[in-house]
Amino acid sequence: MVTPLLSCLLAAALLQVGSTPTPNLRCVDRPPIDSRSRHYVGNRPPLAPSPLVKLPVGTIRPEGWLREQLVRQADGFVGHLGEISRFLAKEGHAWLDPEGEGHSPWEELPYWLKGYGNTGYALGDERVIEEARAWIEGALASQREDGWFGPCPNLTRIRSERGPRPDLWPNMIMVMALQSWHEHTGDERVIELMTRWFRWQLSVPEEDFLLPFWQQQRGADDLASVLWLYNRTGDEWLLELAAKVHRRTADWSGGVANWHGVNIAQGFRGPATWWMVSGDPAHLEATERDWQTVMGEYGQVPGGLWGADENCREGFTGPRQAAETCTMVETMLSCEMLLGITGNPVWADRCEDVAFNSFPASMTPDLKALHYLTAPNMIRCDAASKAPGLQNSGPMLLFDPHRHRCCQHNVAHGWPYFAEHLWMATADDGLAAVLYAPCEVRARVGEGVDVTIETVTQYPFWEEVVLYVDAPAPVRFPLYMRVPGWCNDPRLWLNDEELEVRARPGSFLRLEHTFAPHDRIRLRLFSLMDVRLKRWEANQDCVSVHRGPLTYSLEIGEEYVRAGGTDEWPAWEIHPTTDWNLGLVLDEEDPAGSFQVLGRPMPESGQPFDARVAPCELRVRARAIPAWKEDALGLVGPLQSSPARSTEPVREVSLIPMGCARLRISAFPVIGEGPDAHDWIAPPDPIRATASHCFQGDTVGALSDGLLPRSSGDHGLPRFTFWPRRGSLEWVEYRFEEEREVSRMEVYWFDDTGRGQCRVPIEWAVLVPEGEGWRELEGSRVADPAVDAFDPVAFDPVRTRVLRLEIRLREGFSAGILEWRVH
Repeated sequence: MVTPLLSCLLAAALLQVGSTPTPNLRCVDRPPIDSRSRHYVGNRPPLAPSPLVKLPVGTIRPEGWLREQLVRQADGFVGHLGEISRFLAKEGHAWLDPEGEGHSPWEELPYWLKGYGNTGYALGDERVIEEARAWIEGALASQREDGWFGPCPNLTRIRSERGPRPDLWPNMIMVMALQSWHEHTGDERVIELMTRWFRWQLSVPEEDFLLPFWQQQRGADDLASVLWLYNRTGDEWLLELAAKVHRRTADWSGGVANWHGVNIAQGFRGPATWWMVSGDPAHLEATERDWQTVMGEYGQVPGGLWGADENCREGFTGPRQAAETCTMVETMLSCEMLLGITGNPVWADRCEDVAFNSFPASMTPDLKALHYLTAPNMIRCDAASKAPGLQNSGPMLLFDPHRHRCCQHNVAHGWPYFAEHLWMATADDGLAAVLYAPCEVRARVGEGVDVTIETVTQYPFWEEVVLYVDAPAPVRFPLYMRVPGWCNDPRLWLNDEELEVRARPGSFLRLEHTFAPHDRIRLRLFSLMDVRLKRWEANQDCVSVHRGPLTYSLEIGEEYVRAGGTDEWPAWEIHPTTDWNLGLVLDEEDPAGSFQVLGRPMPESGQPFDARVAPCELRVRARAIPAWKEDALGLVGPLQSSPARSTEPVREVSLIPMGCARLRISAFPVIGEGPDAHDWIAPPDPIRATASHCFQGDTVGALSDGLLPRSSGDHGLPRFTFWPRRGSLEWVEYRFEEEREVSRMEVYWFDDTGRGQCRVPIEWAVLVPEGEGWRELEGSRVADPAVDAFDPVAFDPVRTRVLRLEIRLREGFSAGILEWRVH
């Protein structure tokens, strides 16, 4: 260890022989905003100064495991979606027609293009770049004299009282693709198109502009592009348009404007985007408040997201609720943009949480198939519908390159946009490492010197990040390195000398130094045994396990089963081959010390997000919970309170990074003993239920799921309804495994007065089979059923294997049932 006195003497001696000055290292909350980058385009006045500035597309070259994701994406279904998706068939395509006529005029093509093109730019893949160029040229050639560009059907897509009106949503996405093309090539035609396009927007009457629905919810995308152009041209009328866009966008400043998962992911950043114009702190605070509201109500789970499959629903808040793949990539992008707007490193933490723990599991490891929904606890990925446990019906968990329309196209931008934001420029002409992954950045710093910094790391799997600085000659500039919010003890070496670090979690280390060619910086962010636990009080006191930026999941055996598709592009189900219903046995005195950290080599394939070759592992003791079972839909059973009692043998199990696990338990029950421990209650044996009709978004399983409603209007539970049938005679039926003696039952009716069109029925009666028909049980007919309570009926005992309720619906209304109990 070098003593402080010896260090000073060495420094003085080095200075006498022409050495560089002693490095200046300090901790800062944010990069400065008292100047403006001389080398890169940030906010120009009167916009709020940019603490961090996005570097042009192509400045950062991904390496290592991140490059492997992009290579696999280019070789996988994203890179060949033109051969798979009917929405990208070039012949007769509306986005290629100079007159804007043809098929597929909406979001699918621009969704795909904005990520597909950027994949090619990041890799230098000429095949991809040339394919992107064909679509870019089509968009550029489509602009009319009045400024509108793109497919004509979008001009009249919105139905309003004033007649058909324009839908700007697809064009908002295409503008993002054009911006990347401009940054990559310098093509000035993009600036010309955007200028005329935004002039057209300014001319649209206010009452016809950004009408509901998607364009209104996601107007922040349009606002960001308006400001992007303003920062390049300085045209002041663009600020007038920015104000118009903000006025007409859904009011995310007043709270969560809509509970659709992807709308949240894009809309919540809108107020902070507008803050750059308004300067009003309330707008900046609104974005953080929206985030906290969503995460507080629906995001009390590991993985960085919230349950919205595809809308947030009251009562559906546990870790088996899922998020769309679209939600993942749009959340990552919003966090990346907010990092630049605010300079607050918390947005980098939030981005990495999604990027490392949720996003990789949305696709197969070869990136040749994806599924629509991914949950923190998910034990089977098959083609069976999981509605209403998950809101969307259909094969939402099937890994299939041919389905999942929006996510199939929009997933493309997740990894390339992440790669583009690894480094950002600072206002004091420095560079900031804001997200960590292997890469090389070539950028201008200081007085205008071009430097190259290579990032060599196995982060997020291991703890060290090494930066190799290369410059043509010694150059002085500030280098910022993010200290994640979970990092309590970072350590830093310049070449081989350890520097004294006094850093706060959620800050930046600012190293100002005259860097010589081949200088090396080594940053250690977490220690080998740095395991953390988080308890989720809102979800039955379950726990999640973390190390560095990674969350860990139970290692579950995965069996891939072919389930359609084509031989070249197959679809896959994944079934569990090992136990998943386990609770953790933790040391009460030192819970985090219950884990053993084991290293595994980085896989030779270059793909670490694969359960079969996960590059790190935790070992911990566990017990099985036999009563924790898969439900009738194939979803993991809901969590029950921890600590949970189990008398099963203790076993040692492996946990692997959550992003490696397509089948996952990442929110764990904790095993306990004594009076505080709870017995896990097994679900009742399933009853076979049928009905004359069931609405596609509901389920007959709700009749006997044992979930007790709080009221007849309880929308937080699965339900059964006859919707849209009204005023008709309907029935529901139970069939038992064995004959039962029954003398009493009760029904809890669904009634959404004030919100929908379901009411308690006029009357109902109990029937049993007799001969070829049915016999009504004497005394079982009930008129004027109860609301907000179980509606009971008693009759003489009868032995039967089949019971039927005959139900007369009210004229003009449908009906539904929340629970039917038989005694």
